[in-house]
Amino acid sequence: MAQDGMLVTVIRRAAPIVVVVLSVILAVIAFLLSQSGVQLPAGEDARVVRVVDGDTLHVEIAGQTYRLRYIGIDAPESTSETECFGRQATAFNRELVAGQRLRLERDVNETDRYGRLLRYAYLPDGRMVNEVLVREGYAVARSYPPDVKHQERLRAAERDARSAGRGLWGACSKVTK
Repeated sequence: MAQDGMLVTVIRRAAPIVVVVLSVILAVIAFLLSQSGVQLPAGEDARVVRVVDGDTLHVEIAGQTYRLRYIGIDAPESTSETECFGRQATAFNRELVAGQRLRLERDVNETDRYGRLLRYAYLPDGRMVNEVLVREGYAVARSYPPDVKHQERLRAAERDARSAGRGLWGACSKVTK
């Protein structure tokens, strides 16, 4: 019986220490989980409704559908005329974003002369769609001032694709820039 009383005393004295240690462990875990999340830029959330071609799609934002053109890139045509690697660019864009939820980032202009939203688009994992298309060789970096916020990033992706001969850089005899 004396041992039971001693055990109770030890447990009572240790309980506050155990609570503190568990609290610290939980706080560390919570902090680490908050740091592992992908940081997306501020902007609007959208759901991809339809992929038109390699650089244009339809998105739904707050229940309304808009046409969207990726900023800073140009993919080969596959709608009005078919340019070298146009069908592949459309197929890759479709595979990359169809049905996805994207975070959209605006630069300077809201729309282009055709009324399409101009945006940088980010996948849930944080990758910029515009950059992925260029880096994998499905589009070229093309500057459309004043919307040039990420142009150096896109140019670096193009240099990488070109030097590796990826996508249109290895398949097309003439790439217009």
